[in-house]
Amino acid sequence: MILGADITRREALGGLGAAAGVLALPQAAQSAPRRGGRIRVATISSSTSDTLDPAKGALSTDYVRHYMVYSGLTQFDPQMRAQLALAEAIETSDRIRWIVRLRKGVTFHDGSPLTPADVVYSLLRHQVPALGSKVKSIAAQIAEARVTGPHELEIRLTGANADLPLILATSHFLIVKNGAHDFRTANGTGPYRCRVFNPGVRTIVSRNPNYWKPGRPYLDEIELLGIPDEVSRVNALLSGDIQLANAVNPRSTRRIGATRRHAVMETRSGLYTDMILRQDRAPTNHPDFVLAMKHLFDRELIRKALYRGYATVANDQPIPPGHPYYLAGLPQRTFDPDRARFLLRRAGLLNVRLPVYASPAADGSVDMASILQEAAGQIGLRLAVNRVPSDGYWSNHWMKHPATFGNTNPRPTADLIFSLFYKSDAPWNESGWRDPRFDQLLLAARGEADEARRKQMYGDMQVITHDRCGVVIPVFASSLDAYDRRLQGLHPIPAGGLMAYGFAEYVWLES
Repeated sequence: MILGADITRREALGGLGAAAGVLALPQAAQSAPRRGGRIRVATISSSTSDTLDPAKGALSTDYVRHYMVYSGLTQFDPQMRAQLALAEAIETSDRIRWIVRLRKGVTFHDGSPLTPADVVYSLLRHQVPALGSKVKSIAAQIAEARVTGPHELEIRLTGANADLPLILATSHFLIVKNGAHDFRTANGTGPYRCRVFNPGVRTIVSRNPNYWKPGRPYLDEIELLGIPDEVSRVNALLSGDIQLANAVNPRSTRRIGATRRHAVMETRSGLYTDMILRQDRAPTNHPDFVLAMKHLFDRELIRKALYRGYATVANDQPIPPGHPYYLAGLPQRTFDPDRARFLLRRAGLLNVRLPVYASPAADGSVDMASILQEAAGQIGLRLAVNRVPSDGYWSNHWMKHPATFGNTNPRPTADLIFSLFYKSDAPWNESGWRDPRFDQLLLAARGEADEARRKQMYGDMQVITHDRCGVVIPVFASSLDAYDRRLQGLHPIPAGGLMAYGFAEYVWLES
């Protein structure tokens, strides 16, 4: 079985039997799972925009909520491979036409059976403009989805894409009931049922007794809430108000580790906080200005001082080291104020004053902006750092000014990260850049059967983003989750913190 690599013959995601839907995670030095108990979990954000519609999920809190109440056709394992979930088998001979056979006996929370029509509806609804799906551009690859049998459907793509099983494991493609449009509550096939949903306040879910994975989940109830302030999040954990928190600052790890009751789980991944230099307005649209800013980031200082070593130096390419398609060998961009001064003088922008917007919502951005401001001041560039609150940052400031910061969660494939954030018409094309050659390579790489050539294409795209894109990526930060040691079953999955946001069905409380 090969996923996301060479598919040169008829291959299937099948033959895994009933165990395919029950992901086995290493449980070294952990107790045997037990049923019962209640936990409270805090993530970094909550707002009135919180949603139970997986198509509209935008932040980690949404992703966690959606994985609690819905299931997908596939799901991630610790090696970032796609494993079968609601799908009993997925087969293709050409990477364009995919046959999906559904697991039998799966029911929604209202008791109705899962059918192929539910899956077809869940996939095609992303293409409805009025819906506002966050993955509309990804779903546009689906040319057709149709029911072909009582437990079978066919998905036909506009072009070959070997990554389809991985794409279907992301939270946006979780399966909802045919015709669902009212998401004031949730009717899914997931491990928990939604009991309370109060946007901006909390979500409470209770164990689904009819979950299709035997014996899962273990907890009786989970309360999910947002605590934007990291210090308050850590205080809540240490005081016992919550049992699990994501996005812990590396500076807090020593304090957490000093207690016997708490620990930190590190997940190395492609998570990054980036500086966004808009390419549709001055002065950030000048190529020399962009390059100068890239040389003003002291990446090693950021790795050591801001992240306490829980990070890897990046090189303005969004694919992290360790990824199968990471391009090694690009000359590392260095901290070089003299080079930055030369570039700014050549552009006639040396003494410009530029407001820069940062927020705790974009993890680490406030400290990054301060370091950048000091370096810029030494060469005559005046950066006015505006620290704005987390509440409303993503809707009111992110991408709305010439210079802001973003925070990008890991994505399971190179195609997804490029399609969502770098393609010219991508919904989150942060810097608003456009590169026709990049777009052509992206489309070609999806269906390239020769693995070496596919890797070369993704490498070429990394060169283009490194050289021309108005985004600065100084480091890839590890995701740090802090937890009460009584909470068992946690294990890193590189797609994101909190076990790629899907922790809920795997954890239990030690007696």
